[in-house]
Amino acid sequence: MTLTGRAAVFVGARKPFEFRDFEVPEPGPRDMVVNVTRANICGSDLHLWRGDTDLARMGVTYGLILGHEMTGTIARLGNKVRGDALGRRLKEGDRVIYTYYLNCGHCRACLRNKPHHCLQSLASPIRPCDMHPHFVGAFADYYYIKGKQSVFKVPDDVPSEVAAGANCALSQVIHGYERVNFSFGETVVIQGVGGLGLYACAVAKEMGAERIVAIDAVPSRLELAKQFGADVTIDMNEIPESRARVQKVMSVLDGWGADVVVELAGVPEAVPEGIRMLGRGGRYLEIGNINPRRTYKQDPSLLVGFNRSIHGVSLYPPDVLWRSLQWLQRAGDRYPLDKLLSHDYALADIDKAFTESDWEAGHATCSRASILPGGHA
Repeated sequence: MTLTGRAAVFVGARKPFEFRDFEVPEPGPRDMVVNVTRANICGSDLHLWRGDTDLARMGVTYGLILGHEMTGTIARLGNKVRGDALGRRLKEGDRVIYTYYLNCGHCRACLRNKPHHCLQSLASPIRPCDMHPHFVGAFADYYYIKGKQSVFKVPDDVPSEVAAGANCALSQVIHGYERVNFSFGETVVIQGVGGLGLYACAVAKEMGAERIVAIDAVPSRLELAKQFGADVTIDMNEIPESRARVQKVMSVLDGWGADVVVELAGVPEAVPEGIRMLGRGGRYLEIGNINPRRTYKQDPSLLVGFNRSIHGVSLYPPDVLWRSLQWLQRAGDRYPLDKLLSHDYALADIDKAFTESDWEAGHATCSRASILPGGHA
């Protein structure tokens, strides 16, 4: 009997998703098919849905299955799959998490064992779904995992609603801190405390940050940031001027400034403000601004004269995903991780989920949504 699955297909900015049925393919010898149990709406998904990134101009054909922050259970295993990336035996029904990008395997980045630097890795989450294997995004009943992708069995003590966030947000934050060599006793400012920003607070706390400052314009997010480890919160509604916010950060960080500032708001104007919040020798970690052709003005002497640096981070090495699961096992019970996802939606309600998550429109009622495909709602 032929097995089919449903997918919510993205056909253009702010257009209703189209629901299409595809035949679930038999996996290749080293591949597998996963039944998606949870798929979170990431900020990058919202950017694409709003049209902040002009995919057509980038040569991408619409007819995409968005979503990448996910987890699921194994539905079909290729006959040469013996275990996960750590060699642990896998069987149908096991809960797994996996890298959502697919590298080419032969460019300079791949040959240097940095698959997350591969250009194909960056583009692979937005592949058209009209060709085999169809299920190439999270907002569908199934997801097809190629043999090149790293798969990890989810520990029994990590719930699926917690594990899904490791796939993108948590791994991105952990890798980002490693890239800027964040270390015990340093100070950090986090610009934007949505899902990634809350993880950034908690991870910095676990890494021994001396002081954590969280900045946002949503009071409820700032209250939650305190529960995730923020020592000081700055409400942009109360301090609307950029210069005043910089002065506030300087005052709470002993007049020196931050060792690390993390940009997770996805707003270009945040960058020059954040650089001014850095102390001498400070590092600016840029993760949130993913939309091409959105710019800001900057005085380069603020980098040179203060020995400051900027580090752009996209994706993460495969081993970070496993270490994210370990982090959840070790530190997860110290933070209200269950509050990271505020609303669950059935796949059929994906249009409602995106609309209610649209914080930029000013009427969001959902802080972070999770889609439950496959009849799991």
